[in-house]
Amino acid sequence: MSVFACLHEAQSFLEQNPDIEMFELFILDNNGVPRGKLLHRDELLAVYESGRPLPSTILGLTINGDDVENSGLVWEVGDIDCRAYPISGSLQRMPWRLIPTAAVQVSMHLTEGLPATVADPRHLLAKVIDALKADGYYPVMAAELEFYLLDQKPDSNGRPQPARDVDGGRPRSTQVYGLRELEQIEPFLADLYSACKLQGIPARTAISEYAPGQVEITLEHRSDALQAMDEAVRYKRLVKGVAHQHGMTACFMAKPFDDLAGTGMHMHVSLADAQGNNLFASEATDGTPLLRQAVGGMLSTLLDSLLMFCPNANSYRRFQTNSYAPLAATWGVDNRTVSLRVPGGPANSRHIEHRICGADANPYLAAAAILAGIHRGIREQRDPGAPVEGNGYAQATALLPTDWLTTLRALEGSSWAREAFGTEFLDVYLAVKRAEYRQFMGEVGAQDWRWYLHQA
Repeated sequence: MSVFACLHEAQSFLEQNPDIEMFELFILDNNGVPRGKLLHRDELLAVYESGRPLPSTILGLTINGDDVENSGLVWEVGDIDCRAYPISGSLQRMPWRLIPTAAVQVSMHLTEGLPATVADPRHLLAKVIDALKADGYYPVMAAELEFYLLDQKPDSNGRPQPARDVDGGRPRSTQVYGLRELEQIEPFLADLYSACKLQGIPARTAISEYAPGQVEITLEHRSDALQAMDEAVRYKRLVKGVAHQHGMTACFMAKPFDDLAGTGMHMHVSLADAQGNNLFASEATDGTPLLRQAVGGMLSTLLDSLLMFCPNANSYRRFQTNSYAPLAATWGVDNRTVSLRVPGGPANSRHIEHRICGADANPYLAAAAILAGIHRGIREQRDPGAPVEGNGYAQATALLPTDWLTTLRALEGSSWAREAFGTEFLDVYLAVKRAEYRQFMGEVGAQDWRWYLHQA
């Protein structure tokens, strides 16, 4: 079967789900925001037969949903309709919806979807994966996503606050790996795991994380990296939907509180051969020479691709010393104070944990940047240097940038990124990020008034 689903998939779903009335058709934009349409049952088959028109601007919007006029997807092309087709395996029930509803994810067609196809983040990841496969490397990936469970109502000062637990209280202390904290959200977890099972999403270990109301659930690794990121995308939507059903907001913002831990998306990656054998497998804890070349490649491209790992102004508030968020282009073995960690474990499980992404990153773009960096490292046989031992924060010398504009300019000026991702994609992505930067810096808010209203 091709990347796009066949008509039989939709016909079988309709037969097996006669109660479904509505279908939510969505595509993921470059900010990771799902956008689309709500269709009636009798409209579904036509989407599988001949696609569904979506405006070219849908993949060139800011995070606030504004058109970006110089993206090349607005006036120059007359906001033309581009055809999107369903992705195989994406048609799933949404058990938290009041009206019986299912969701289907779409992607721009390679030719009928032009000009928006070039800005489709899923296509970018597929392109990077295909380049690795052409050289005999098959990426295996998984995502770990942290999030906060918040009350839908802010506190008396207008700040977000942790959601109430089953006893009616609010978590106030940091109880990392606390079991009672998981018991207190058991109704939510029960519905979340049930929904994951229904949708075929491999949700595994749940952890009470490093702040009140913060949770992490791991997703099982997949030998198909594109499938792994598809599942990460759908998992985020599912978490938000189930949380809303329970009267809560699931927040994937990178740094929602100044005094509490940020939220990350740890990406696990290894490479296999065509038979599925782990090419990083080694009794040596620092892996094979190929693993170290992969690390070298990711370190060498870290600054150039940091905007794709940390795409928003708020993303950079997460980078603080002793916060379990990385600060420098470093790597180590079983060390959580570095950016790239090689976990311990059996030889055949050897892989790299990429710890840089905020939970606000688009999984497709983050994975594309990781894999493109790995490919560079292998092709150029990059040496990552010696792994960091001990406190990586204390040993960091050249720190990662902690501001949005620096990373925007780094991606903008990167010849490697132009080659790896293509000029057409980068032109759209950078236009969106420039527009967001201008809008963010032009907005006057509470912090400005607190700092400068009387003192300036």
